[in-house]
Amino acid sequence: MTTPARILLVEDDETIREAVATALSAEGFVVGALPDGRAFAGELASFMPDLVVLDWMLPGRSGIQLAATARTTTDCGVLMLTARDAVDDRLRGFSEGIDDYLVKPFAMAELIARVTAVLRRRGRIPAVIEVADLVIDVDGARSRRADATLELTATEFRLLSFLAESRGRTLSKGQILTQVWGYDDVDPNVVEVHLSSLRRKMEANGPRLIHTVRGIGYRLSA
Repeated sequence: MTTPARILLVEDDETIREAVATALSAEGFVVGALPDGRAFAGELASFMPDLVVLDWMLPGRSGIQLAATARTTTDCGVLMLTARDAVDDRLRGFSEGIDDYLVKPFAMAELIARVTAVLRRRGRIPAVIEVADLVIDVDGARSRRADATLELTATEFRLLSFLAESRGRTLSKGQILTQVWGYDDVDPNVVEVHLSSLRRKMEANGPRLIHTVRGIGYRLSA
């Protein structure tokens, strides 16, 4: 059995730090948390994280500086949390080897999805998701129910993958739009249109897995 991925979080805001650590732990990750970078090098050596989640604007050494330390001393992934969303900032971060960005304020579901995506790309999470009789091959962009292949559009596949990665949690339309479409400033009814099509294809081969939580959003669960 694969051991849980280890995540080291560095965030000076106590409320955010505790909320993120709790959410990641609930997903089964082993989580370590620091308020700043003073003990970061030591934690890299002792905790041996698969991924570090860094706030950019930290007291003392910045998240960018800590990312450079992680890159030169380990092979872990790096996810940056930041309120700085300018293109130049992102380019600078990617030049430092950062795997992904998440701009504050963020939805916890999106953080979990991005953490999962980085860990999957780095081989620490299996690229196959199974929920009941649903099997999703993320890398191969294929999915099936029982022995029947699901013929999905690219958007439907991204939507299904996001729901499956977040299985058991209720996701709002805004969270789905941000993660699947990359933005949330469009008609939210687009989610309903694609979900309706996805449900028809899935339920032709088995019982309902995608449920509507009235007034809140949608949840994939057996």
